Amino acid sequence: MTPVFAASAPVRVLIVTGQSDTQYHNWRVTTPFYKHVLDTTGRFDVRVLDEPRGLSREALANYDVVVVNYNGPRWGPGPEAAFEEFVRSGKGFVSMHGMTYGPLMGTVSQPDGKWKIESAWAGYKQMLGLDWAPGDIGHAPRHAFEVKTSPHAITNGLAASFTVNDELYHKQAHSPNIQVIATAYDDPARGGTGKSEPMAWTNTFGKGRVYHCTLGHDISAAYEPSAMAMFARAVEWAATGEVTLPARITFEDAPKGAARVLVVTGGHPYNPSFYEVFATNPAITWTHATSQKEAFQPGMKDRFDVVVLYDMYNDIGDAPKAALEEFVKAGGGIVALHHSIVDYTSWPWWYEEATGGKYFEKAIEGHPASHYKDDVPMVLVPVKGQENHPIIRGLGEIVTVDECYSGMWHSPKITTLLEVHNGCNDAPVVYLGPNPNLRVVYIQLGHGTYTHLHPGYQRLVANAIQWAAGR
Repeated sequence: MTPVFAASAPVRVLIVTGQSDTQYHNWRVTTPFYKHVLDTTGRFDVRVLDEPRGLSREALANYDVVVVNYNGPRWGPGPEAAFEEFVRSGKGFVSMHGMTYGPLMGTVSQPDGKWKIESAWAGYKQMLGLDWAPGDIGHAPRHAFEVKTSPHAITNGLAASFTVNDELYHKQAHSPNIQVIATAYDDPARGGTGKSEPMAWTNTFGKGRVYHCTLGHDISAAYEPSAMAMFARAVEWAATGEVTLPARITFEDAPKGAARVLVVTGGHPYNPSFYEVFATNPAITWTHATSQKEAFQPGMKDRFDVVVLYDMYNDIGDAPKAALEEFVKAGGGIVALHHSIVDYTSWPWWYEEATGGKYFEKAIEGHPASHYKDDVPMVLVPVKGQENHPIIRGLGEIVTVDECYSGMWHSPKITTLLEVHNGCNDAPVVYLGPNPNLRVVYIQLGHGTYTHLHPGYQRLVANAIQWAAGR
């Protein structure tokens, strides 16, 4: 993972979207992608508006920069004037790819492939710093090509060149006032002009900063670390005039301070939807181990804050046992899920001191076998007095369908947070381990896809990870 270091004050971003020439560019796909790129850095507070004709001076005052991913009808005199005033006052404007033609530019695509000329938004063309004659609008067939960068705050530190698979826009008429910061050779063998065409540039509008990049036909084109970094750095530059973000951004990056999580599976089949519990959590970085030997090694606390158990083994080897106990006693957190209540039942310290629960796969002297039943409706209710515990705060009662467990042993020292009373399940469903010096929580839910994708369950697990990490 490459950490993304973010400044303390978030940059306030508004993405204006809502329409595009969807036969070529789908805003419903690209807008979430651009938002995710910005969110990944931890630098921005991003909002999305899909009806720009509702923009006003008062609404724009809450933002530092506007990203336009829109190719639809004109906004109207009021919103257009408010946006020009916003940029001219010293704020930022960023746009990508297909924003250089369309109704805002005065060129409206027709069903026969021709262009209808309408009244353009003059201020918009001035901000972008270009014009594109209808007869010149186009590009060579999409292909992989090299993009070369030039010195600028946005590109400093980026690779001198990178390769994308995109549409190479050409024959645009640019204002002499723009500063070109990235170019690509438009190969005539591919149907190009034989010239070095501008791919990204900056411009000024009053006191405001403007950036446009012709890259980004779709998210496959935009999914390139340098392209993502250039976009995010451009948004920061347009908003502040400075760039603090790193020169490489990928979706492997995580916000500063993310909890480091090791997810352990094995010994029991499960649906791959289980991974969504972690993929949807932006506050963690996570690694997956599929065996005790791979998971539990000396010095784990230096690499992980929390171990999430979703494995199911009665026994544990001496070396993994020592490493796991060392991790827990050193302050490492444990979030045990669902069938992991069967874990390490041959190790009394684990169920008596750590998890505080034990499921009996087979009857033993003094205790009958435990039982399970699939697809049981459940209502999980907060225990009185625990409603504000950080793991369950704000969740209220959780209504779901999952696998019930009954006939288990529970330590009298556990602290139950959520319980169920349905005649099928033992009452404790979410509880803290018996040792107050250890950060261990057990969550019984987690049998299948319905639960894995349940927003309440995902939030419950996310909260548990943060608590176990000491956050």
